[in-house]
Order: sequence, then C-alpha cells, then structure tokens
Amino acid sequence: MRVDVITIFPAMFQGVVSTSMLRIAQENGKLDVVLTDLRDYTHDLHKTVDDRPYGGGPGMVLMPEPLVRAVRDVRARAPEMLGRVILMCPQGRVFNQGLAQELALEQRLILIAPRYEGYDERIVAILGAERISIGDYVLTGGELPAMVVLDAVARLLPGVLGHARSAESESFAPANAGLLEYPQYTRPAEFEGHKVPDVLLSGNHAKIEAWRKVQALERTKRFRPDLLDGSL
Repeated sequence: MRVDVITIFPAMFQGVVSTSMLRIAQENGKLDVVLTDLRDYTHDLHKTVDDRPYGGGPGMVLMPEPLVRAVRDVRARAPEMLGRVILMCPQGRVFNQGLAQELALEQRLILIAPRYEGYDERIVAILGAERISIGDYVLTGGELPAMVVLDAVARLLPGVLGHARSAESESFAPANAGLLEYPQYTRPAEFEGHKVPDVLLSGNHAKIEAWRKVQALERTKRFRPDLLDGSL
C-alpha cells in the first residue's frame, strides 16, 4: 500500500513513520509512506495556505488552490493508483476497526491533515474527498488523526504483524465477534498475591478458548455495552 500524507507539518510524522511497525512495514516493502508539504504548492513569498472566511467569523480557513494542486500533483506521481482521498475532519464518518479494515484493502490512500479553523468546502467537492473523524472532539489539526488512521490501517496489511492471528483476536475484530479482547497474562504465575487464572495454566486448549470467549463477553458488557446492541 502507498499512503500519501499532505500536511503543513511533515516533520510531525517523521518519528511515527520511522519507528516500530510502520518502519518495519516500509522496510519489508508492505507500505510506502510519502510526506508532502502543502506549503510547497503556494505562490507567495510567505507560503500562505490560509485566509479569512467569507462572511466573517473567527480563525483562518485553508484555501482550496494549494490543496487541490497538491493532491493532483501527488496523484500524478503514481498515476496508476488514483488513490482514495481522506480528509481528517471532526464532522466525518467515525473511524473504527471496521473502517480500518475497509481502508486496508485499498492500494493507495491520500490523507489530508487540515489546520486552523477549517478548510474551504469546495475542496471536498473538487477532490471527491471523504471526511473521517477519530472521535467526537476537536484537535488543533489533522496530523494526529492522520497518524491514527495510518497506524491502524498499516498493521492490518498482510505480513505486517509478526503473527497472522494477532489481529484476528484483538478487540473489535470480526473473528472476535466485534467484542473487546479477553484478559492477557504472562510470567510469573503469581505476582504480589495475584495469580494467573488456573485454566490458562492447564494446557487444555478447549477450556482456554471457552474461558477467553466468556471473558471477552463479560469485559465488553462491563466496559463497552454499546458494542453489544449494535450501536457502534
């Protein structure tokens, strides 16, 4: 998969894309992340990308021309893959594991990280951009949401995780019926008076699997009952 990120702060992504799984995924040829500075597509000396909103109001708004030019140029660099354009926005479709799995099937994503008060609405119409939100709150920019989407999608690409079954048993995974993941334990078997459940030490895989299913259901009932009524 190729992921293009368009932002006025490409340096914010350097640490994220150069460490851990994202670094390994790129080294193994599973992922290609390309950072593009939106200010490179401006005409003036100050590299202006924003202006005051028509009709008045607080803050500044991203102008359409630099961003449209940036996306068109990014697409032209790899014309064989048009790319699905994603605009990070609190008004968008809420990002969840199902959407991450959907995006992981794409050959290419173009993530736009807006800033300031917002963006010119014509950007959406001209580029056919999809709005995605990572939650019902507002951040100072779209960089952190873009990083969240990038990480969640990249780890679902075939061959990125070391164990193929790892993602299958995680919280929200279809193989786990969309439930939260069961509790996990490791050595030592007892720590400060707290013991690992006996069933996990039994070696009986059928009983362990049954215990994990019960625990996943109980944990979901306790912490995320909304997942059980289909509201998410």
